[in-house]
Amino acid sequence: MTTDFLTDLDDELLTRLRGVYRELHQQPELSLKEHKTAERIEAELSSLDVEVQRIGGTGVVAMIRNGAGPTVLARADTDALPVSEQTGLDYASEVEGAMHACGHDMHVATLLGAIELLVNHKDAWAGTYIGLFQPAEETAQGAQAMLDDGLVEKIPTPDVAFSQHVMPTEAGTIGTSPGPVLSAGDSLKITVYGRGAHGSMPHNSVDPVVLASSIVMRLQTIVSRETQPGQFAVVTVGALNAGSKSNIIADRAELLLNLRTYDAALREQIMAAIERIVRAECQAAGSPQEPGFEYYDQFPLTDNDPTVNAKVTEAFTEAFGADAVYETKPYTASEDFSRIPNAFGIPYAYWFIGSVEPDKYRRAVEQGTVSQDIPANHSPFFAPEFDPTLEIGIRTQVVAVLAYLAQD
Repeated sequence: MTTDFLTDLDDELLTRLRGVYRELHQQPELSLKEHKTAERIEAELSSLDVEVQRIGGTGVVAMIRNGAGPTVLARADTDALPVSEQTGLDYASEVEGAMHACGHDMHVATLLGAIELLVNHKDAWAGTYIGLFQPAEETAQGAQAMLDDGLVEKIPTPDVAFSQHVMPTEAGTIGTSPGPVLSAGDSLKITVYGRGAHGSMPHNSVDPVVLASSIVMRLQTIVSRETQPGQFAVVTVGALNAGSKSNIIADRAELLLNLRTYDAALREQIMAAIERIVRAECQAAGSPQEPGFEYYDQFPLTDNDPTVNAKVTEAFTEAFGADAVYETKPYTASEDFSRIPNAFGIPYAYWFIGSVEPDKYRRAVEQGTVSQDIPANHSPFFAPEFDPTLEIGIRTQVVAVLAYLAQD
């Protein structure tokens, strides 16, 4: 088997994919609205020997059948964020209020590159490769939309699944880790009810602002007093809304919460504790109506299979060198990729690739100014370096695949 094609990627391929990336970056589309993005992906795939189908509205699946062997699925997310870009790039977003501020445009470009390389070098591998372009990761809707549209029935069951993400770390480096690598995330809207009254007559009211404030304070004890020290958990009250005028005591208040955990049992424990505290505070305040709980934007845990992670880490180390590969700490961010392998009942690995110019990143590390000097994902200033991020991202995709499908 020869993998020389991975060592020195074709200049024409990289130039063309840089153009695709620029185009996607200039024309970002929000979750479940990735229509032009899906069409652009299909246009790139149209000249290749692949089977293409739409699944989940704006999801695109490309499949390469190359004889007997395992089946590998690789996924890239495609949606943008409701962020107004401030990078100053000559290819900055042309869509007001929308930006690829999380690098999904880079994910699309790298997966397209991997597909093309695998099509053009079928002598290097055997089996089936599935490239899956998933919409609406940012809202935790896209993976489920594809599953609801019959993904499990429409493609062969993979033996393993992969995904990768650009991060604000040194370009040219790859971070892997066994076990939890991204947290489970849950958003929750809580509505509590009071009894409205004139602001000058509080004795006639059940004040929902006071009630909601008591709830906010009591919620702080879930992590500090109910969670075992050393276990990771975050409970954030992101918003508290009530009333409309200074002299009116409102009849209800709304709280918006966000939860992050690495453990499924702890996640359930925290949800139960939140509801217990809210109900108890409502009862103590004499609330005239039961509180309402609405869970939304629920992201599953991303929990890497240790065996799969070890195999791709070994392959990355061999391909890129030990200095380029490191064990990453889990991130507290969340995403919905794992719904897909979980639906098939298969193991998976999810890794990170750096995207910051190496000298710039190293200076920031030395000066202790990474958080100030290096824009993170979801920032209006987030801008991955073209090179070597694009090339590394293509190569990591293919190296991981060949770890399972390479011809001896």
